Amino acid sequence: MTVQKFLLVVDEISTWCGKVAAWLIILLMAVVCAEVFKRYIMNMPTAWIFDLDNMLYGTTFMLCGAYTLAQNAHVRGDFLYSSMRPRMQAWLDIILYAVFFIPGITALIYAGFDYAADSWRIAEHSNVTADGPPVYHFKSVIPIAGALVMLQGVAEIVRCVVCLRTGEWPGRLRDVAEIDVIEQQLAHSEYVDEESRKIAIERAHEIDESARQRGMGGDLNT
Repeated sequence: MTVQKFLLVVDEISTWCGKVAAWLIILLMAVVCAEVFKRYIMNMPTAWIFDLDNMLYGTTFMLCGAYTLAQNAHVRGDFLYSSMRPRMQAWLDIILYAVFFIPGITALIYAGFDYAADSWRIAEHSNVTADGPPVYHFKSVIPIAGALVMLQGVAEIVRCVVCLRTGEWPGRLRDVAEIDVIEQQLAHSEYVDEESRKIAIERAHEIDESARQRGMGGDLNT
């Protein structure tokens, strides 16, 4: 397996897990709507609904972490980072991954595994209510999510090594058609004149094409 193939396989795993977890938002919305109806219309509130809402949202949040990292979408204070050359960015990323990411995620997996194991051992239930739902399955998500983030983190470190060797960032699995979103927003805007709209769309396409070329360069060099 080539380096680029490995990177894309890891991206696909993270993306698939994130998309599956995202469907829990639909379930969460349905649960909240049903509870609002029961509580305020039928005057029949459910005692454990707060626990269920927390578990659904927490599972979504944790399992989408690797997906967000795969899409390079985590919040970054890049007022300096974006002006650096690719190799300098790669060096900085490697240092931060080594100093903060690897130790932090390793601790999360280790502690999360013990946390989940203890919960399964005692068949833990929520103590928010007198007869709360079981939570051991929810706590099992912690080490699983940590392992997925660690796997994606390894792929990101490999990307940094490739960038140091070639001077260009390797390709990344693209999941969101951002240019289409921009075009739709500009097309329906009442506050942008036609000339500015065309310039903005052309600039967006130039940026997108530049990103594609960087990806292709990474493919050829790996």
